[in-house]
Amino acid sequence: MELSQFLKENDPETTAIRKAKAKAEEIKNSAYALGKAPENLTEKQQLRLEMIAQNNDRLYRAYRLKEMLRLLLKIKDVDEAEATLKRWLWWASHSRIPAFKELYQKIKRHKDHILNAIKLGMSNARIEATNNKIKLIIRKAYGFRNIQNMLDMVYLVCSDLKVPLPNRKLKAA
Repeated sequence: MELSQFLKENDPETTAIRKAKAKAEEIKNSAYALGKAPENLTEKQQLRLEMIAQNNDRLYRAYRLKEMLRLLLKIKDVDEAEATLKRWLWWASHSRIPAFKELYQKIKRHKDHILNAIKLGMSNARIEATNNKIKLIIRKAYGFRNIQNMLDMVYLVCSDLKVPLPNRKLKAA
């Protein structure tokens, strides 16, 4: 072994790089385990998550913050949700993780809207579905002679109106 190679292998920077690579290798392929809810983890993913909890405080802290936020959105009681959100905001603001600090700012700005969504138990999914139906109708209505026919079709499709057709039996609801 040459002297230059020996010095290079024992260099503090090289040693630090080797340690970082080894640490990165340990948490490699953990994206699935970190993205899943704890109740859906496989045994192998649970072991990987435990290893991350022991070896990588920052990554495990981010996972816990993600899980706290996921569970927060499932709470039905507004007062409990508000208290949990307040606690989550405190943890996120003190996490020293830039992505969560940015998310903290956004959630803090929209706190009232989030609590309203929890209180009403609604999301914008129904509105998005209706908008999609209307866009499809507009595309199908390209050949209609006037706009009123298209509007009538939108009203018909987006309402709960049941039009009885001749020679057909009505289904019991």
